[in-house]
Amino acid sequence: MYLKLRNLRLEHKYTTAFMADALGISKPFYSQIESGKRRLSYDMAIRISKIFNSKPDNIFYDDHLSNKK
Repeated sequence: MYLKLRNLRLEHKYTTAFMADALGISKPFYSQIESGKRRLSYDMAIRISKIFNSKPDNIFYDDHLSNKK
């Protein structure tokens, strides 16, 4: 699960539908990314990070390390 991504989305008051539209993907596809049910490509990580004016590592790296344990 990408907790930081979910928290960022909620802090910005973005819905999963907004994120899906901004990324050009379906809402279920986005929800699967956020819940960790779908693997995140590097390209998608970059696209998501641009929405939050951040870098992919700032959003995903800590969660990635947690999932490896």
